[in-house]
Amino acid sequence: MIVNWKDVFTVSMVLFAVIDIVGSVPIIVDLRNKLGHIQSEKASIVALFIMVAFLFVGEEILKLIGIDANSFAVAGSFVLFFLALEMILGIRLYKEDNPSTASIVPIAFPLIAGAGTMTTLLSLRSQYDKINIIIAIVINVVVVYSVLKLSGKIEKVLGNNGLGVIRKVFGVILLAIAVKLFAGNVKQLFA
Repeated sequence: MIVNWKDVFTVSMVLFAVIDIVGSVPIIVDLRNKLGHIQSEKASIVALFIMVAFLFVGEEILKLIGIDANSFAVAGSFVLFFLALEMILGIRLYKEDNPSTASIVPIAFPLIAGAGTMTTLLSLRSQYDKINIIIAIVINVVVVYSVLKLSGKIEKVLGNNGLGVIRKVFGVILLAIAVKLFAGNVKQLFA
């Protein structure tokens, strides 16, 4: 296994856009205000474990139910497309229940390692080596941990407008990635 740093960077950007931890700062701050201390270390480690485990087990689950990776990648491109629309247009297509605790649920799952992240990991698996994806996951978990620790300061520095701009920029990037993922895998469905 050879590490391709270009692929690591690309996968890292995809995961950063999907996880959208900077865009989630208002949610994290709200959870911290409602529920008190957020266990940043615990949430980050659990999210890392969930993502790496799903990267390996997810493909086996697909084989078990008879779905090929290309079909899943095309389906994943639609999920990414709608996540990007949420980010760009500032709408909520997927609504979650109000959490009662804040560390593993809802921070590690589903905020960090949610359905969008899981779908993205399996979709990326069809185009990139696992080692590059794992390194990208670790990089993103370090960023997530930092943001969780510094969420109050980040909110003060960027303000709502700054967070909104970042969210929209990564939404456009995610939209382009969804189109690329769709185009790269849809051909194999009809081959």
